[in-house]
Amino acid sequence: MARPEHPRDPDVEISASATARELRFRTPPEVTVRAEAEPAGECAWGGDRTNLPERVEAGVTYRDIRIDFRVAARLTGHEEPS
Repeated sequence: MARPEHPRDPDVEISASATARELRFRTPPEVTVRAEAEPAGECAWGGDRTNLPERVEAGVTYRDIRIDFRVAARLTGHEEPS
């Protein structure tokens, strides 16, 4: 799976994969990814697709697809407990 360039040594990492024999979209999806590391940190995400283009087309059947996705975060600041 593709690894985002940063953070290199994450404190938290979440990975997910999905597969399908066939997939067809009635309308192309609108996808948004947002990740934050609070109170201070850096975040990155990235993914790989197999047999599925970056921009899918409505009405096209995609076969034997796989999607791998990773989100990683590293805290860079230190906050004392109250």
